[in-house]
Amino acid sequence: MNRPHKSDRKAPERKARPGARADPPQRAAVTPRGGRNKPAAVDEPTQKLQKVLAQTGLGSRRDMEVLISGGRVTVNGEVATIGARVGPTDQIKVSGRIVRAHAASRLPRVLLYHKPEGEIASRDDPRGRPSVFERLPALSGAKWISIGRLDFNTCGLLMFTTSGELANRMMHPRFEIEREYAVRVMGKLQQEHVQQLMQGVELDDGMARCERVDLRGGEGANQWCHVVLKEGRNRIVRRLFEKLGFVVSRLMRVRYGPVDLPSRVKRNQYYELTSDETRRLLDWLEAAQQPETAAESEPVPAPRAARRGRE
Repeated sequence: MNRPHKSDRKAPERKARPGARADPPQRAAVTPRGGRNKPAAVDEPTQKLQKVLAQTGLGSRRDMEVLISGGRVTVNGEVATIGARVGPTDQIKVSGRIVRAHAASRLPRVLLYHKPEGEIASRDDPRGRPSVFERLPALSGAKWISIGRLDFNTCGLLMFTTSGELANRMMHPRFEIEREYAVRVMGKLQQEHVQQLMQGVELDDGMARCERVDLRGGEGANQWCHVVLKEGRNRIVRRLFEKLGFVVSRLMRVRYGPVDLPSRVKRNQYYELTSDETRRLLDWLEAAQQPETAAESEPVPAPRAARRGRE
C-alpha cells in the first residue's frame, strides 16, 4: 500500500480553544483596473521654472535665467533649460541645494526699513562701511531683496522682500511706480524752479522730471519741499536740484508706491507687513499695472509697533 508523500498529507484541523481569538480572514490582493500597480497621476498645475525660482526669493527672473543658462539648476536630477515647467512635486536644486518650490505659492514677506544716513544699500563694500542688510532679521532658505536703493547719504524708506518677482514689479521702469522724497535745499525755491522740475530737466543720462513738487517752507537759508518721481535713477533727486543751482542738504524717501514710511518706525528700525497688508500691496500692483486702471495710492496702514534692527 502506497503511503502519501509528506507534501500531500493534509494537516490535521486544529480546534479553537475556548476564548481564543479566531485568525483574521485573508484578503485577496486587488489589482487596479488596467493592470496598473499604481493609481494614475493627477495632473498638477505647473509654472515656468524661472518664475518659481524668482518667487522663492533667490533673485529676479532675469537672474534666474542666468543661473539656468549656466547649468546651475537641475529638476529631478536633470540639468534644466529656460522655459521648463515645474510642479509642486518636482525636486529643484540650485548649485546643488534643494529649493522648495511650494514656497512660491505662499505670500512673500515684505519689510519696511528706516534707513539712516551712513549705511550702504548693498551687501558688500570694499571700504567696509555698514550695510543695511546687517540690520535685517535672518532668513532660512531665502534672502532679502532690496526694492530699489538709497544713497549712502540718503535716509528714509527702504523696502525689502523675499520675492524677486515682487521686487521687479516695484522697480521696473515701465511700471512707473511713484517715489516721494522730502528734500531740504540751501536757498530759496521759486515757482519758476517748480515749473522747471515738472516740465523736465536735461541730465547727463537723459531728461528727468517730477510729477509733483510741493513747497513746505523752512527756516533761514534752508527750505523744504516734497517731490514725486516715477523713476529711480542713481542720485536723480540730487542731480535735478544741482542742475538748477541748489545744494541738497538733506534727502529722505517718505513713500514708495502705496507704502508710506510709518512715523512709528524710527531710524534703524524695521516693520514687516502683515498678511493683509501684503495682499493689499499685491492687489494694488495688479491694478496699477493694468493700462486701463488708475490705482489709488492708498497707503498701507501704519504698524502697531516697530521692531529695532539688530545692533
